[in-house]
Amino acid sequence: MRTTTADAAPHRAASAVALTVGKITGGAFSLVADPLALRGMSDKTGSVLTPTSTYRLQITSQQDLFRAAELVPYLKRLGADWVYLSPILRATSGSDHGYDVTDPTEIDPERGGADGLTALSKAAHDAAMGVVVDIVPNHQGVAVPRENPWWWSLLTDGKNSPHADSFDVDWAAGNGKIVIPVLGDGDEDLSALTVEDGTLRYYENVYPLAEGTYQDGDSPQGVHAKQNYELVNWRRGDSELNYRRFFTVTTLAGVRVEDQKVFDDSHVEVRRWFDEKLVDGLRIDHPDGVRDPEDYLAKLADVTGGAWTTVEKILEPGETLPRQWKTAGTTGYDSLGWIDRVLTNPEGHYELASLDTKLREGDPVRWEELIHGTKRRMADVGLSAEVHRVVRDLPGDFGHSDEQAYDGLAEILAHFPVYRTYLPFGVDYQREAVAAAKQARPELSAVLDDLAQVLGDAAASAEELTEAAQRFQQTSGMVMAKGVEDTAFYRFSKLTSLTEVGGDPSVFSLTPAEFHELAAERQRESPDTMNALTTHDTKRSASVRARITVLSESAKAWSEVLATLFPRAREAGIAITDGPAVNLVLQAIVGAWPLERERAVDYAMKAVREASVSTAWVDGDEEFEEQLTRLIDFVFTNPRARGIVEGFVERATAPGWSNALAATALQLTLPGVPDVYQGQELWEPSLVDPDNRRPVDFELRAELLTDLDAGLPGTAGGSPAVDDTGAARMLLTSRALRLRREHPELFTGYEPLGLTGTLSDHALGFDRGGAATVVTRFPVGLARAGGWTDETVNLADGEWEDILTRRTFTSTGGVKLAELLDTYPVALLRRKDR
Repeated sequence: MRTTTADAAPHRAASAVALTVGKITGGAFSLVADPLALRGMSDKTGSVLTPTSTYRLQITSQQDLFRAAELVPYLKRLGADWVYLSPILRATSGSDHGYDVTDPTEIDPERGGADGLTALSKAAHDAAMGVVVDIVPNHQGVAVPRENPWWWSLLTDGKNSPHADSFDVDWAAGNGKIVIPVLGDGDEDLSALTVEDGTLRYYENVYPLAEGTYQDGDSPQGVHAKQNYELVNWRRGDSELNYRRFFTVTTLAGVRVEDQKVFDDSHVEVRRWFDEKLVDGLRIDHPDGVRDPEDYLAKLADVTGGAWTTVEKILEPGETLPRQWKTAGTTGYDSLGWIDRVLTNPEGHYELASLDTKLREGDPVRWEELIHGTKRRMADVGLSAEVHRVVRDLPGDFGHSDEQAYDGLAEILAHFPVYRTYLPFGVDYQREAVAAAKQARPELSAVLDDLAQVLGDAAASAEELTEAAQRFQQTSGMVMAKGVEDTAFYRFSKLTSLTEVGGDPSVFSLTPAEFHELAAERQRESPDTMNALTTHDTKRSASVRARITVLSESAKAWSEVLATLFPRAREAGIAITDGPAVNLVLQAIVGAWPLERERAVDYAMKAVREASVSTAWVDGDEEFEEQLTRLIDFVFTNPRARGIVEGFVERATAPGWSNALAATALQLTLPGVPDVYQGQELWEPSLVDPDNRRPVDFELRAELLTDLDAGLPGTAGGSPAVDDTGAARMLLTSRALRLRREHPELFTGYEPLGLTGTLSDHALGFDRGGAATVVTRFPVGLARAGGWTDETVNLADGEWEDILTRRTFTSTGGVKLAELLDTYPVALLRRKDR
């Protein structure tokens, strides 16, 4: 539940008293046990307890809940306030992510089971830490039907199953059956069916038999015809599927949590967590998929007692969450975008745009045109079944043909400016989409006008929405996610640090004033929302993006890299037929260097298949993929080519570290609750999943933290160099998290810090109410100009301690940046009189 800014300060202060766990003394951290370990949802005043930070752990069979419990002492020393777990409900066997829940009524035994959560919860609460868990209300995993009891029941008994209302099935569209697109190509593929042990089998796929549908001697094909499901060619799924799914994944079936019984049944285990005080908060995956997020969050608040809850909601620039939602805010992809862009030099835009246009043979890319095309393609192909279902839900007297209705709906979806509406909230976005569709396709004006009315243009409340309107809202987010995040982002390679989840690549950079305005608004409107920098969903980790951001200051040098590398590759007999794709892949390689050749190839294949320009996941171009793989091998093995790449990396590494430290400092101290993704207290350069889910060496991190805490400020041990060990980032992360946890009263406001001097544009700073952050921007240009000279940051008069170096600075009208930032490119300051 939201709290106002005025309410936030006292309840955080109260939490600080109750949850004080240690103090920093001379650079060392000493743990002080507190008997008031976190146990409930609110403090004595009734305020919702809010973490000062979270640390995300990916819970798998290799890193299960028992292992998470063992990590609590380290996370506590690091400064994390709450432990943040990936999904832990029973998932498909072998799942490395847990978002394919197969049984919402129990914790996954592979991930530690109920005993594992009990152990983790006890360890966290005994350390005065909270526990927040990621849950997945929108869908369930059905890849292995017999692992999902609800789905197995549905396939067995069809509309007579007790779970017939649990899944979002259009029975009429499947002639009373569930369409399962699993058969291979070929007219005779049903010949591979067999009946074994009372089940119907198609190779390794196993399906149930309805009672009385099989006798010895019956043909498998005849038995199949009697079932409540129909196995069809896998290619038919995108156009003929008759159950709602997660995006284009047919093995993730949509769940109808809008039904009270389905909600209750699917949250029985979640309810137990709160009844038994095992868990203290929730992160909600993909709320845009459920029919009515506001209603869902209200019901969920009843289950949790109003616990701190965030939603994985992607906000477009200028978009806000509905105020009536019972949530603290989003998972923070919006602030990730602000941070990256305020560190991006706008002066690099022209050169990078010119390079991109050259790689496209003189045809400049226009973002709005690009995403219209990718979204329209997704509506017509990948998500055609979903659009067809909206057509079927239109009133019988709609007055236009199904073909016209489909065309109109797809055009509205292609022009939709946000993920979805929550009508009547957001109706202006829908009107904007309809108007844009009419301008682009004037011949569809009549059908578009009528669609606007059916889709809720004049609805005064959610209760007035038609079935088609409600389903359209669930569909628009699918088209946006698949058309933009998973397609256009892989086609737009001008500067790939901008193509991150929740970002708008057409916004190349932000000024400090724009950044401060957004941050101040967050302090006013949603101070308890989450702030992310790297997540399990980001396409590149923060340190990779930070190095790629250097291209905005070294655009000509990057152009020269490609101008040199491309001819050499062609001389080696390698065909380069998709310049933008190669640019994207090379930026990833440079950003993550050094990396293994296999990781680079895996990333490249996923990227170009998602882009669907020169190859694709389905019916891809093997020759193109072979040539791209040869290019990567060329970069890794040819001395001259490798030298070109490593030469640029050498120039970009130090400024990349500076950018990464700046981004980390901003994220950890902005208004909101900072989340540290596992391993990211060091550089940990990772690419898109599954690369970002690789095992983390926590023993290394624990030893490094111990050394930092034992070291004396000003020595190599206590003030490590900014180098490839990442110790400087560990120092910054631990000191910032500890300061937030132990002194939340210093983080209750937001005031931009004034900067003066010739190179003042190379710095950014703000005061949170006694804790101030100052970071370096555009480090390449700063070095080129000779470094800091007379620049000053206007800190309030008094003594300030930089908690990174333990030095004290006395401000009488300001502090010189040449002194403040002589050790690190960032400073985190605390007023000594507070």
